[in-house]
Amino acid sequence: MSAVAQVGGFFVREHLRARLTLALLVAIPVFFVLVFASVLGEFADALGGRLSGGGATSAISAGWAAAFLCGALAFFEVSSSRGADRRLAAAGLGAGRVALARIAAAIALAVVVSVVAFLTLWLRSGIAHPAHAAASIVAFALIYVGVGALVGALVTGPLEGSLLVVLIFSVDVFSGPSMTGSDGILAHGPTRDATKLLIAAGTGQSSAAGEWLAVAAAVTIALTVAFGAFWLAARSRSRS
Repeated sequence: MSAVAQVGGFFVREHLRARLTLALLVAIPVFFVLVFASVLGEFADALGGRLSGGGATSAISAGWAAAFLCGALAFFEVSSSRGADRRLAAAGLGAGRVALARIAAAIALAVVVSVVAFLTLWLRSGIAHPAHAAASIVAFALIYVGVGALVGALVTGPLEGSLLVVLIFSVDVFSGPSMTGSDGILAHGPTRDATKLLIAAGTGQSSAAGEWLAVAAAVTIALTVAFGAFWLAARSRSRS
């Protein structure tokens, strides 16, 4: 486990050493909460959604900021690490421990991103239920760790993969029941239940236990998928 922790810490430092990553950690939450929130509110009004009030739109924008960043980071964590993972696995760490280090690093980065998004939201408009909002934002981030890692494992091209992450993100944002008021297939995106929790936290409403359980299940599935994606990528590389 010490080797996994050491390698995972290196993965985290590798991301945070990049100045562009640090800049995006601040710029994207600020953009989403200050600018994107009003755009979401206008779209929801036009499409018959259920977003109402600045508290709901600001809160959900913080969640989307965390999701967008974590999806992109997880994708590039897979896409840009093919050679490194192959060497680590072949050197004796093994595909399982490489995947464990990767998922640990992704979770750590998700927590960092969520803290930045939460603080941006808090400074911008305040939060009716801070603990609920914080948990929901972390859920957004972890769910998109799974999305980004899966895309990274399946799509080798950085341009194609990043565009696919953006496409999934866009469909998830604009087809949810809070945006359109519909309950079709597209409304059942990966963050459907997390969206309900975050909107409730932003407007000062409570959430049923079943909704929390649904979000916990979605996070568990996403992290399992992410681990599997990291493991498959490391395993196939180690045998090449």
